[in-house]
Amino acid sequence: MEKQGPMGVDKYADFPEWYHKVLKEAKIVDIRYPVKGMNVWMPYGLKALRLTQRILIQLLEETGHEEAYFPTMIPESVFSREKDFLQGFGGETFVVEGTATKRFDDRLFVRPTSETVMYYMWNMWIKGRKDLPVKMYQIVNVFRYETKMTHPILRVREIMGFIEAHTAHASMDEAEAQIREALGIYKKFFDTLQLPYFIVKTPPWDTFAGAEYNYDFITVMPDGKGLELGSVINLGQRFSRAFDIKFMDTDGVEKYVYQTCYGVSERTLGAVIGIHGDDKGLFFPPEIAPIQVVIVPIMKGVEQDVLDYSRNVEKYLKNLGVRVTVDMDLEHTPGWKYYYWEMRGVPTRIEIGKREASTNTVTIARRDGKPKVQVKISEMYDALKTAWEEVNSFLRERGLRHLEKMVVKPPIEGGLENVRGLIIAPWDGSRECAEELEKDTGKQLLGEIVESPIPLDAPSNHTSCRGGRADRFALLGVTY
Repeated sequence: MEKQGPMGVDKYADFPEWYHKVLKEAKIVDIRYPVKGMNVWMPYGLKALRLTQRILIQLLEETGHEEAYFPTMIPESVFSREKDFLQGFGGETFVVEGTATKRFDDRLFVRPTSETVMYYMWNMWIKGRKDLPVKMYQIVNVFRYETKMTHPILRVREIMGFIEAHTAHASMDEAEAQIREALGIYKKFFDTLQLPYFIVKTPPWDTFAGAEYNYDFITVMPDGKGLELGSVINLGQRFSRAFDIKFMDTDGVEKYVYQTCYGVSERTLGAVIGIHGDDKGLFFPPEIAPIQVVIVPIMKGVEQDVLDYSRNVEKYLKNLGVRVTVDMDLEHTPGWKYYYWEMRGVPTRIEIGKREASTNTVTIARRDGKPKVQVKISEMYDALKTAWEEVNSFLRERGLRHLEKMVVKPPIEGGLENVRGLIIAPWDGSRECAEELEKDTGKQLLGEIVESPIPLDAPSNHTSCRGGRADRFALLGVTY
């Protein structure tokens, strides 16, 4: 367990209180806006979100995805073309029926996700084999009337900056290859953020509306609840048939395209906050820290030589692309500033006093508490890069330890009703066994584990809930 520190609460003992406090104190979001589940992003939090998004956007661009934009409003006649999709999303989709003085003939659905609006247009764009594959993404806000309790960033009604990718292909084999590419993109993305995750394949009865099958990336928060980080979905031809998206193949036969889609929201940042944060507050990986380095002048009163030297160091680092600031606050002590910037998750701190200013050196301190080092200005940038690599290793290892203590895996001794966290259980893949597991644990079966961050022995070494040999492991949990 993390010890109680300046945040005043142990995140494992009372995660909701810790989480809300750190969002407020670190100025990530303000939840006081009078529409439930729609939060105001403050500049510091939005900067962290944009830096997080930038990593994924680069991965998408490097693999040939092109950015596009499609409208927020979808006519009911378009939205309802795929019946399973309508049934799956109809209950949580906001509807615009008119203006303050006028009623519309055709109701408009506010985008909960973009399959229908995009594929309506693809029907007009895709005509021949030369038009394939299509690989597009867009960054948009989506809106869902969540019936579960909302939680800032983790479960909201306005999803901020949803990055969704959609693809179209000439064959199922090409669509399957795209699924593998998408899984690889997301693995690199979450690995860059040092987040631990399971990849599960959801059971047929709990698959994304209108899909053939889907994979989910699942992590676990300090309160034991599972969090879906992202989904990778094979849509097959269900939407292409609903929207009549065909192409003339080289053999002269007109065929329906095969489609995939995958999306990630700001939940990823919520996972970073919850998993990497500690008794001091936030702890950002260097890649997404709005401020990578804070410079704290160590002075008695105002010492101009120390201030000037600090500004020169700041300018030097900015020219190298480092996100850096000098704390010029003269009202608080250096110790107060250390706590403040640690609470806001800054991964590295540079301390500059008379000694550093007179010797052209800096003292580097790390958020993970490792010993401080004093280096020459000429060595500073390399020393910071090394520190960031080591900070990432620290976060990755601590994240894995967090996951391990929040997961129960076979062999399981004793009852499962009061288990806090995720459960890994032997499974034979049947719905009957899934229902029995859910009844025994009080948790939802999230899917079949296809990749685990912690070692698991062969499922055949275990008996399934119906007495036969298991051929896979199921992941079960209560989710946000």
